[in-house]
Amino acid sequence: MEPEVIKDGDLILAIIIRNGDFKEGLNFFSQDEDFVQVGTWNYNQGKILNAHNHLVFDRQVNRTQEVVIIKYGKLKADFYNEEDKIIQSTELNAGDVFICLNGGHGYEVLEDNTQVMEVKNGPYLGVEKDKRLIEVKNDK
Repeated sequence: MEPEVIKDGDLILAIIIRNGDFKEGLNFFSQDEDFVQVGTWNYNQGKILNAHNHLVFDRQVNRTQEVVIIKYGKLKADFYNEEDKIIQSTELNAGDVFICLNGGHGYEVLEDNTQVMEVKNGPYLGVEKDKRLIEVKNDK
């Protein structure tokens, strides 16, 4: 299966990789210019991956992008455009991964003991410089 891409016009807000969507080989879902690089591996026994070091190189990063991995449980993710308008809500289950590239996002945990791993680029400069809260109107 192909990953689900959530867009606002031409701007990619998020990419969802469902559990089991791993194609054979090395496959990247992010683009070279994204601040966070996300790919999957799917190889058979005996595959050798070359040992390597990553070189020190100055990079300019002007946005936090993150990857969220649902280890156990279930949550609902709401994806917003740059103007704080909700674009899509999606239910995510154990084994699903999503990449937040642009816009905003919010979550509701749907099961007890939901466990999530979040990975994002740094350095972290604090809430004041990294986040702007979205006023969400709950109709419940």
